[in-house]
Amino acid sequence: MVFKTQDETGTLKTFRDAKRYYWLIAYASSSVTLITVALYAYTHVTATLFIPLVYFFIVIPGLDALIGEDPYNPPDDVLIQMAEDPYYSRLVRWLVPYSWINLFAGVWLVGTYDLPLWLIALFAFGKGLFGSGTIMLAHELGHKTNKTDQLLAKFALAVVGYGHFCIEHNRGHHVYVATPEDPASSRMGESIYAFAWREIPGAFVRGWQNEKERLHKKGLSTFSVKNDILQGYAITLIVFAICTALFGWKVLLLLAIQSVVAWYGLTQANYVEHYGLLRQKDKNGKYERCQPRHSWNTNHIFSNLSTFHLQRHSDHHANPLRPYQTLRNFPDLPSLPSGYPGCFALAAIPSLWFKTMDPKVLEWAGGDINKVNRVDGYEPVAFSAPNIC
Repeated sequence: MVFKTQDETGTLKTFRDAKRYYWLIAYASSSVTLITVALYAYTHVTATLFIPLVYFFIVIPGLDALIGEDPYNPPDDVLIQMAEDPYYSRLVRWLVPYSWINLFAGVWLVGTYDLPLWLIALFAFGKGLFGSGTIMLAHELGHKTNKTDQLLAKFALAVVGYGHFCIEHNRGHHVYVATPEDPASSRMGESIYAFAWREIPGAFVRGWQNEKERLHKKGLSTFSVKNDILQGYAITLIVFAICTALFGWKVLLLLAIQSVVAWYGLTQANYVEHYGLLRQKDKNGKYERCQPRHSWNTNHIFSNLSTFHLQRHSDHHANPLRPYQTLRNFPDLPSLPSGYPGCFALAAIPSLWFKTMDPKVLEWAGGDINKVNRVDGYEPVAFSAPNIC
């Protein structure tokens, strides 16, 4: 599609979004589970169930390294037209039912074939990596204010039983991001494993408290049918119970593992998105407004197309209502060494993550350790490891 605008002299200009059809790569990534199920059903080859792991940890980082980064921004004078183009929102919306198709395909596989428990666990782990993508869909949809997108976000989260996310993310994380008060902002010197133990329960508690406060302001009970968190959990419990009743207890193992892995996938994203970054307080003790520099950014093309620009996180936090297709890159942003999958692999080895990222955080803070969100008493790593992402 060609977007039309005029310059200051009244001359007609046109702009064609070069990425318009490349966003369909997100559908290719979302098809990995379905392809895996189909290949195993056709071949009965055990190795096919490794496909999700290979795609996530090898193919995506490899393509990111091979294709490189994309600093491209759409012109400012077409941003409104792009934001209002329904094509982009439909791409995200249609992936929600597709996520349920992927879920039921996995249930059918485990319920139909006599797979050993270790292979079910392996497949469930790989499926959970892409299950975290449903949380990504809910992240994009949950920032919209219309009822259709809000409902679709609820159904997306129900696939992995994470019904509190949108409430906590919008009313909690976006308010306290890059501060010690935010359980979803990682601290320098905090490993991904320590962060997970703090972030996962912390996000649930804060989300529940936010929903409780919303309901009480309306004169409703916490356990009202109007409770958005309970509505999401109810969808999950009903569907998971039906699947287990129809296909057996091994299906419950699949559903539980894929859900927990999806939760951890979100935790990994939160971990790399704000590691060590800190908003400063003014003379009145209030935190400064969130700016693009308070989130780590990456422009690696393939993983960004697979996640609807989730990795342009700097502009997202500065402008939460801006849709994915119009998120911008800025000069001098704190930048990750790779797309998210590559950084997740790096974060899995805390010593390598600290060696790579601590110098970046210190550079971002101008060498002032007091401007860093860090674990109390932690002394940052002062040298950089080779870029292995």
